[in-house]
Amino acid sequence: MLFDTHLHLIYPEKLSYPWLDNFEVLNKPSRYDEYKKRASRLGIKGCLHMEVDVAKSHIRDETELVGDLMKREKGPLKGAISSCRPESKQFPEFLEWAQENSIIKGFRRVLHVVPDETSKSEIFRSNVKRLSGTGLTFDVCVASHQLELAAELIDCCPDVTFILDHCGVPNIKDGDFLEWKQKITELSKRENLMGKISGIIAYGDRNTWGLENVRPYFEHTVSAFGDKKIVWGSDSPVCNLGGGIETWVAVTYAITSEWTKDEKKSLFWDNAMALWDL
Repeated sequence: MLFDTHLHLIYPEKLSYPWLDNFEVLNKPSRYDEYKKRASRLGIKGCLHMEVDVAKSHIRDETELVGDLMKREKGPLKGAISSCRPESKQFPEFLEWAQENSIIKGFRRVLHVVPDETSKSEIFRSNVKRLSGTGLTFDVCVASHQLELAAELIDCCPDVTFILDHCGVPNIKDGDFLEWKQKITELSKRENLMGKISGIIAYGDRNTWGLENVRPYFEHTVSAFGDKKIVWGSDSPVCNLGGGIETWVAVTYAITSEWTKDEKKSLFWDNAMALWDL
């Protein structure tokens, strides 16, 4: 069975997603009912909602929406990774609110959509440090050329557990492997960092990519972090850019076909359960 640590749900009639105005291919609803149907067919038995970079004024509303969906009926949705603004003076108050909300399991601030100086600021780093001892994680989402930026943030917050999204967003389309590989090898040495194997089919050439294009990135991330420090995610619906969630699950099963039972359990389920105490 699979635990999906990276599900995006899009409800444009309820929330505002400014970035989607310039991303036509993804600018459409992506609803929980449709995901549940696909998940049940693919063996996905649990999932966490990953924030979708909603407008700042809708951050709390997004979490409330996830809570409403969880209340409807018993299903795979087990919580949320919330958006946040650590660069804001209001972050401490926001964190207090989040700690009282059992739905929230961690946070993410997408860093490739803001200036690099944002995460280098004292207020950003000191606010992320506030997660120390809370059990709340922080997903790091950077472009591959920003992996050193991720390392700086992680090193400043040694008592916070970080998760590196999408294998560090490699440029698979252009075959930029060696430089990415070296950076991932170095980054993975951080004891407080987990690697997330999620949706990398979106980074290949949409018309020509095949299994052997993504395999090296998948396998090196696993090799660098080790099978006890990785989790799996679909990145649905962004993975539609590379063929969809069915394709990504098939790729995952193909690449792990010769793994041991324990190795598969670690990536597919157990590591996520332990990380978020689910």
